[in-house]
Amino acid sequence: MQASALLVIDVQHAFLDAKWGNRNNPQAEENIGTLLAHWRQQQWPVVHIQHTSDDVTSLFHPSNDGFAFKDVATPLAHEPIFTKKVNSAFIGTNLEAYLRDHHLTSVVICGLTTPHCVSTTTRMSGNLGFQTKIVADATAAFDLFNHEGKLMTAEAVHHAALTELHHEFAQIVTTEELIKKR
Repeated sequence: MQASALLVIDVQHAFLDAKWGNRNNPQAEENIGTLLAHWRQQQWPVVHIQHTSDDVTSLFHPSNDGFAFKDVATPLAHEPIFTKKVNSAFIGTNLEAYLRDHHLTSVVICGLTTPHCVSTTTRMSGNLGFQTKIVADATAAFDLFNHEGKLMTAEAVHHAALTELHHEFAQIVTTEELIKKR
């Protein structure tokens, strides 16, 4: 069986800021750490995605602490980092070329946040023909206001995003299910 690349998306200090509000899946980073340890032990490919901004006031600007990876997701020296400025890790980066050059036809996605960069990257991954899995308990969302101004809880946002992706763009799995299968 060919190994899947583990895509670790935007596990950065910026998401610790209080401005984001309420978040679900407080264990997401722990599960990301479990996935990273498993992938590294098996010597399977790990790819890190890091969000950046040109706006110096953004939490994601390289001069700000928020740009840094959280300790649990610190890349090892040989693990590639693709820096993006938009939600999709495939736009404005060489991620697709990297995966194809390394004959990687499947990816496992974890990181932040479920309805934004995780979802957008997943949609493009599926559209580009990669076999894609999302690890539901290794992603997280924040409360959001919908188009009617009603507050949607982080848990509802998370589940809605996963529901939209399930079977259409990706297979939804848990950390435990994924590790047991591998």
